[in-house]
Amino acid sequence: MKVLFVCIGNTCRSPMAEAILKHLVVKRNLQDWYVDSAGLRSWNVGLEPQARGQQLLKQHGLKTNHLGRMISAQDFYDFDYIFAMDNSNLLELEHMAAWLVPSPTCKIQLLGSYIGRKEDEIIEDPYFSEGMGGFNAAYLQILESCERFLQHYNSDENNVSLGSQ
Repeated sequence: MKVLFVCIGNTCRSPMAEAILKHLVVKRNLQDWYVDSAGLRSWNVGLEPQARGQQLLKQHGLKTNHLGRMISAQDFYDFDYIFAMDNSNLLELEHMAAWLVPSPTCKIQLLGSYIGRKEDEIIEDPYFSEGMGGFNAAYLQILESCERFLQHYNSDENNVSLGSQ
């Protein structure tokens, strides 16, 4: 399973999501998973994630060694899931995928859609927020979304294996 998280600049939300899902995958001893993150703009290419995000991850016992990168056309073929953090990201990703030939088979979705509450689907960009409030809110949404994605993925995988017996 290959999962890519995408936000506008690959400095706050997507690197946090990458670190969180990597932690959950290891914690659940899931094999053959690859998790990465990317941005839609080049602002942070080669740079470490935003310091407040790194601080928050550290407070939760997580870390990241990610360096910012931009999404590429090849990512749409290499990843099974590409998760956007907000509607703007989602629309841009869908637009990019629509121009690719052959059509990619990856699933492009809002990460927050796994929470199951319409008001929590959008993971707001905490970059311009003061202090840690926006980062804490994003962290909690990302954590719940990743946990629910793993539950959904595992239930789908079990249904497929049960149906093939």
